[in-house]
Amino acid sequence: MTRPLYQLKAEFFKTLGHPVRIRVLELLSEREHAVSELVAEIKIEPANLSQHLAVLRRAGLVTTRKDGSAVHYSVTSQQVSELLAVARSILSGVLFGQIELLQDLRSS
Repeated sequence: MTRPLYQLKAEFFKTLGHPVRIRVLELLSEREHAVSELVAEIKIEPANLSQHLAVLRRAGLVTTRKDGSAVHYSVTSQQVSELLAVARSILSGVLFGQIELLQDLRSS
């Protein structure tokens, strides 16, 4: 028995529901990164980052490449980057609307 699409979508968005995972995807949307680069950029413990990367990998959002002892991560699809850009656009619109409302309230 298959699960309804709305449940799969909810699980997908749950995967994205952590700030560290969003930041990882933002960085990987720019270019491939070694784990050591991600640790330095995000400033979390390597074990914690590893858990988040495992969640993203299981969801099929990131892939790995070994280069000697270094592991490099990249997004699996340009659509991941596009999704983050759409989210940013939506949030910008919402925040702009709130700013306008605040200005209206202040001028009343």
